[in-house]
Amino acid sequence: MEVFSTIVGFFQEGGVFMYPIVIVLALGLAIAIERWLYLTTATVKNKSIWKKITPHLKAGNFSNAVQITGKSKAAIATILSYGLSRVRSSRRREDVEKAMEESLMEVMPQLEKRTHYLATFANIATLLGLLGTIIGLIRAFTAVSNANPAEKADLLSASISVAMNTTAFGLMVAIPLLLMHTLLQTKTTEIVDSLEMASVKFLNALTEHSEAKSTETAS
Repeated sequence: MEVFSTIVGFFQEGGVFMYPIVIVLALGLAIAIERWLYLTTATVKNKSIWKKITPHLKAGNFSNAVQITGKSKAAIATILSYGLSRVRSSRRREDVEKAMEESLMEVMPQLEKRTHYLATFANIATLLGLLGTIIGLIRAFTAVSNANPAEKADLLSASISVAMNTTAFGLMVAIPLLLMHTLLQTKTTEIVDSLEMASVKFLNALTEHSEAKSTETAS
């Protein structure tokens, strides 16, 4: 409660530049919440699809795997769909791998979408805070120059204190936005790593199935 009162105090005394900083905070929070929900949902969907498709891949039943991936819009389903479609035309591991790499490049922008704005908003909040402080100091020195000499010291210290509130509030907004940016980047990286791992496991399953089929044919 004390922290909240301090923030409200900063806002009330900071001047006009507090409002754009609050707008930046609102936009940043909206993006952070939307991205967190999207990435969390993507993680759950990817795990669910992978559990369903793994038995079919191990059994070499690629037609059933295609049916599962075709019904889902999850990132892993998209990547595996590219690989499975290439399996039909070419059994070479290199060809399938290239197809899956292409699909991963298509999926990644969706995972990274809008996250970079948080770092930009953090910088904007800091700069707005500094700008508000500088303008406040200019006004303070202008007002002090016309004030009574006996009141100059008190007036100047009070004006500087108010002007510094803008920088403090800008930093209060920027620091959480940077933390959220880092968290989302980490979560995105984890998802991309899991997709790459799933691609490797799929390719290994394909290779094992091809080798087993070659052995049966030879015998």
